[in-house]
Amino acid sequence: MDIQQLVQAMTPAIYENLRTAVEIGKWPDGNPLTNEQKSNSLQAVLMYQAKVEQSEQHMTIGQNGEVVQKSRQQLKKEFENALNNNETKDAAEQSSLHDKNTIARFKQDDI
Repeated sequence: MDIQQLVQAMTPAIYENLRTAVEIGKWPDGNPLTNEQKSNSLQAVLMYQAKVEQSEQHMTIGQNGEVVQKSRQQLKKEFENALNNNETKDAAEQSSLHDKNTIARFKQDDI
């Protein structure tokens, strides 16, 4: 099995376990990683991040294996776009909720 097949077969839970093991140097059961295990696990984690995870974090590994670092302007623009999209969704939900609930609205004095 080559590294590409391994990465495609990894579940998010396996990725999280490998990432944690690489970060702290121990397996979930407390046994330390050997140098070979660290190297292999780190390679698998980086490949998973590049090929599967598609993270929008500030610094990630791109599809080609290169480190991708976003500038402040790019992060700010993505943040503003996300806020605008959420505001649009919220407004649409509010208007649809208003339409659905118009008949059932009562004031406290009405009951």
